[in-house]
This record gives sequence, structure tokens and C-alpha cells, in this order.
Amino acid sequence: MSDRVQLQIDGGTATLSLNRPDKHNGVDRSMLKGVIRAQKQLKRERALRAVIVRGEGPSFCAGIDAKDFMLNPLRAVLSVGSLFSPWRNAFQTWSLGFRELGVPVIAVIHGNCFGAGIQLALGADIRIARPDARVSIMEARLGLVPDMGGPTLLRELLPLDVAKELTMTGRILSGIEACELGLVTHVSEEPLARAAALVEEIAARSPDAVAAGKFLLQRVWGASEYMSLVHERGYQRRVIGRPNQRLALQRSQKKRATEEAREDAAAPNYAPRSIEF
Repeated sequence: MSDRVQLQIDGGTATLSLNRPDKHNGVDRSMLKGVIRAQKQLKRERALRAVIVRGEGPSFCAGIDAKDFMLNPLRAVLSVGSLFSPWRNAFQTWSLGFRELGVPVIAVIHGNCFGAGIQLALGADIRIARPDARVSIMEARLGLVPDMGGPTLLRELLPLDVAKELTMTGRILSGIEACELGLVTHVSEEPLARAAALVEEIAARSPDAVAAGKFLLQRVWGASEYMSLVHERGYQRRVIGRPNQRLALQRSQKKRATEEAREDAAAPNYAPRSIEF
């Protein structure tokens, strides 16, 4: 990683922390590269079950540090030049790279979550924010349009009119308001604890089913009915009959056989995910 990004893996859960607290985790080149390197490393961790993305200090992420990119002539040229590439650039991978991980990615939001910060959070599968978090699609205030994958990800969360209003105004929302609109999944006074509890719940499911479910839904959202059903059949073929699916089925049947049995707090001893998606 870099000094801007810390990555810790403990018991199948990875915690990726943005580490520039004195700048409210403003995104400079080092942080951008660090997040992308972390995504690549996590993609190779087959025993991984979840990723939590958080920010050190007073904010989750206050957006791009424009000075770092634009006051350096070479960085400015490279940044603007990436807009002419026909392929996904590093700024877009900042958020979209998390969609390639076959585990749930949960963003824990506090303080400011502006611009590149909300786009990073949108790349997660689930967002949990403090009620007093400050969330904004802020690019209009800088005379720009949302980028870094934000518009692509917003399609799955917001009606077009709501997305347009937030884009055009650059309005700052509280965590509660963002949740009411669907920009945030949950609101909690202790978002990190809420994320940990959610990770524990998901860990009780087959890692193959979790990965396949994530990739299936990403493919079918917005697809035609025909293609949606094609993907559904395809992903079911990949998980059905596999060892982890058989273990999940046995556990479910055992629970039903004992009416008063309570679900074990500990996750079953699933094998690491072995399916290539």
C-alpha cells in the first residue's frame, strides 16, 4: 500500500482505511494508487469474506485534492489526458474496482463524504453512515460533472430526477437525508459496529453464493429480461452442487429438523471460494 492507505486483514475481514486525516482524507495521487493496489491485492485473497472501507480522522473522504493533481504540470497533463482514453481510467477504477471483488464491500461513512468520497462509497455494495455525516455529489460547485464512476453507479440507486437534482445543486445531505433518498443503505450512530455485525451475518452464508449473488445482480440490473434470465441460469449452474452449496443445504436441513434449534453464531466451516467468476 502507501502511507495514504492502510490495509489490515483479520479473520477473513479486510479493513481498508484512508489515512490522510489532517486533510479529511482528500484524495491525492498516492491515495488513488494505494486504493487501486489494495483492490488488486484483495482480489487475490481467496479466503476473504468481506471488506470494510473507512476513513481515519474527522471524515470519510472530502474529495479530490485538486492542488496535488493540478499544480504539478505533469500530473495535470496526465489527469486531463486520461479523459481521452477509450478505456476505464485510474480515477474510475477508484470506485468501480470494488465491484470486481467477490465479497461484500461495506463503506463506513462519517464526517465529510464529498465528490471522490461519495464515488468511493458508491463503489461499495453497502453504505452505512452516521446520522450527522455530510454527503454531497459536489462537482457542480467546481464547474464540473460527477466522475470517478459516480454516474455509472448512481443508476442503480436513484431515480433519474433525484440524481439530476443532486448533481445540479451540489447540495449537502445529512446521513439521514442520504438514506431516505437511497444514496446510503443504513444510518447508525456506530457505523463500524453495524458493519461488523453485517459481516458476521453474511459470513454464515456460502462464500460462493455471496460472490455469485453479487456478480449476478450487478449484471442483471438494467439488463433486458432475456439477458437477466440468461445470467440467472448461468450463475446458478456455477454454484449448484458445489461443496459449499452442499454444506449450506445440510446446515439448513439440520436447522429445520430441530424446531427449537437456534442458528449458530459462528459461521460454518466453508471452504474458501474456488469458483472463477
